[in-house]
This record gives sequence, structure tokens and C-alpha cells, in this order.
Amino acid sequence: MSKKIGFIGIGLMGLPMAKNILKSGYKVTAFNRSQNKAEALKKFGAEITTSIDNAVKDNDVVITMLTDDVAVNEVMNSSNFLENLKSGTTVIDMSSVKPTTATTHGEQLKSKNINYLDAPVSGGTIGAEEASLAIMVGGEQKVYDEAENVLKTMGNPTLVGPLGSGQVSKLSNQIIVGLTIGAVAEAITLCEKAGANPNKMIKALSGGWADSKILQTHGKRMIDKDFTPKGRTSVHLKDMNNILECANSYNTHLPISNLVKEMYKTLVENGHGETDHSSLYKEIERINKK
Repeated sequence: MSKKIGFIGIGLMGLPMAKNILKSGYKVTAFNRSQNKAEALKKFGAEITTSIDNAVKDNDVVITMLTDDVAVNEVMNSSNFLENLKSGTTVIDMSSVKPTTATTHGEQLKSKNINYLDAPVSGGTIGAEEASLAIMVGGEQKVYDEAENVLKTMGNPTLVGPLGSGQVSKLSNQIIVGLTIGAVAEAITLCEKAGANPNKMIKALSGGWADSKILQTHGKRMIDKDFTPKGRTSVHLKDMNNILECANSYNTHLPISNLVKEMYKTLVENGHGETDHSSLYKEIERINKK
């Protein structure tokens, strides 16, 4: 019998993720605080609910895809959520939160005989639409095995370790993404200042060691000065803060991450929090206008 899924958080990422679960034949009950965002799932067969109670009640798997730790804590600590989960349900938090947040909720739910996986994603809205997300999972092997087919409807899951390991892997991912965006921004800026064609530079680097999805996609956004949000600057700042907090807890110094964090912080302070994280280019631009 096919698993019944509850999905909480129908935003930029949650909408296409839930849509792909539905397309795979699962029954989905969707909840979003702003109900109009969830309505788009109706035509794909979702049941839209106005309460968290109904999103979790009688479902085999409950997925949360929320903005940050505050939003996740608000849902998972609520009586509406905790008191309506049936024994043996698997909760999968696909939000990007602190590893300590994941372990806290995992342990709390385990005490109530509820399974838990932390499974943040990478790939942005394009990966969510194409069901090609990188899904980094922390938790027990048995729980992962039972949930793997559901996760595969949204992308490519990998169990990377015990509870919290998914979030640590996502922080590692965001180190690489944040630092690479900074490198691409500097490369584009240098080409523009020196009179080289940055579009031709990107073409010339294709297939070489410096090539990457970030060079090809974020580089183009920088050249076009199109910072329509796919991944928001404010969210990447949150990730950089979480990276440094996690590293600090293991007495580990990440100097380049700290530099990029400060640049994102300045961007947000200067009113660019809702732009795409490729707008790190604008911070390089600001520095060069001094």
C-alpha cells in the first residue's frame, strides 16, 4: 500500500517538491500558513488543509520544508503537530537548519516512537522542478531505507551518517556554494574591469577545472545584473552563520567562510537581503567603488 504523505511548507522549493511526490502517485495532504500558495497543488491531486493537525494525522510520512530554525521549531514544538502524529510515522525535515536543531527534534520524536530524518537539499528551484535535488540525509539506516523511495521522487538521496549529519553536509555544501559565488563574482568583475568579455570567458572555461554550475548559472546572472531571487541572500547569510557556529562548536576555524559571511552580512545590511545570493557580485562592486 502506498504511503500517505503530509507536506508542510509550500514555498519556492516546497511547491515543486510536493508536486513531484504527487506525480509519482503518492497521496499528499499539503499545509502552508498562506493557504493560497498551497492551492496550486490541487490540480495535481493534493488535498489542501488549513491545519497542521490534518497535515500530520494518519499520514505515514510527514515532510517539512520551512524557512529556518524558528519556523521549524514553531511547527515541531506545537501541540497540533506532536499530538497528531501516529506511532511509527517518519518525519523528514528537508529545511536547512542547525545540526543541533535536527538532533533536538530527532531525539524528542524518538521518545514518542516517531522516526526522524534530517534531509536538507541543494539544487535550488531548478533542481526542485526537475526532481534532481541533492538530498543529504542524517538518521538511522532502517528509517532511511523505508523512506528512500519517497525521497527519490524529489532527487538523489544519500544517507551520510547519524542524526544531524544531513545538516552538517548541507553546511559543507553552502561553504562551497558561497565561496564559489564569491570567486565567480571576482572573476566577472576582473573581466569587466580589464575589458575582456565575461560571457566569452565563461565559454572558454567550459569543461576546464574552473567550470561549475555556479560559473554557468550565477555568472550569467551577474553579467545580466539579474538578481531575481532563486536562493535569497538573507538565507545564505543564515547558512554562513550556522556554518561558523557549527565549526566553532568543534573548535574549527574557517577563515574564508568568515570572510564570505561578512560580505553577505553587509549585503543584507545594505538592503539586498531579498535578492539572489549571486548578488554577492554587488558587494564586490561596492568595494571597488570605495
